[in-house]
Amino acid sequence: MRHGGSLVALAIGDALGAPLEGSPKPEAWLAEMRPGGHHFRKKGEVTDDTLQAIAVAESLVACKGFCENDVVRKLSESYIVRPEWFGPTSTLFFDLVRSGTVPHHAAWLVHKRNHGSRTNGSVMRGFPLGIFFPAPQVSEVSLRCSEITHHDPVAGHCSAFLNMMVSDMVRGISRQKAFRHARSLCTEPEVHAMLGGYDEYMPDPSLDSVLCSHAALHSFMHAKSLEQAILSAVNLGGDADTVGACCGALAGAYWGLGAVPVRWSRDLEGYERLVQLAERVWEGRVNRRGPV
Repeated sequence: MRHGGSLVALAIGDALGAPLEGSPKPEAWLAEMRPGGHHFRKKGEVTDDTLQAIAVAESLVACKGFCENDVVRKLSESYIVRPEWFGPTSTLFFDLVRSGTVPHHAAWLVHKRNHGSRTNGSVMRGFPLGIFFPAPQVSEVSLRCSEITHHDPVAGHCSAFLNMMVSDMVRGISRQKAFRHARSLCTEPEVHAMLGGYDEYMPDPSLDSVLCSHAALHSFMHAKSLEQAILSAVNLGGDADTVGACCGALAGAYWGLGAVPVRWSRDLEGYERLVQLAERVWEGRVNRRGPV
């Protein structure tokens, strides 16, 4: 069950990395769920990374496809639950939308006020698109989903690259072939250079969408198991929950739900809900190229 593995492992990477968020690379290797972190989370508790991915997944199920207005609504509902968990781009965006600003104008305003919008918030939430849509269709939808909140197209191209890999892998394509496919379809020079040449750079677990995506991809491509991939990602420190979530989504799509250690699934907040939601997304998936 690779589709279930992708969504569950995303949440596991998120929950494992949350206590390390904003910290330097830990001296002691973290291998177990534990409480703590910037927002004093409980053991196994997820962050906005998982909340936003759930919102996208639920929208795909409800609308039987990508519907921008519904995604905005569901993401806004997630924001209201725990606004303090959201990053700088998403926080300002949802504050503007809730005050009555039209979403696309809000994204532009955030881009101007923050002097950029290439943070990783749109990357971490987009992976259900990879379950639902086949590549290369998922590339177009990923760009559209990203630009809802992140005006800078670089964030969207990072999302598209990783989502295309998830799309291929949940459909049974090998890791290397999925990577080569995503690289061949990537048209953004910086994203193509860094993700396409992931071995040429050392991972930097940054809030920046390109660096975050690279750190997740680097950890995944070098791993020999789902567990090794996620632990390599979260133990980089930095934006550990998001790097862990992105790496987890890739690893789960490749190794599947059965590769998730029981000690992690047992402690993960909302495990059964995630499995059921992934199944609903998979059941409604688009199997061939057609209207989005």
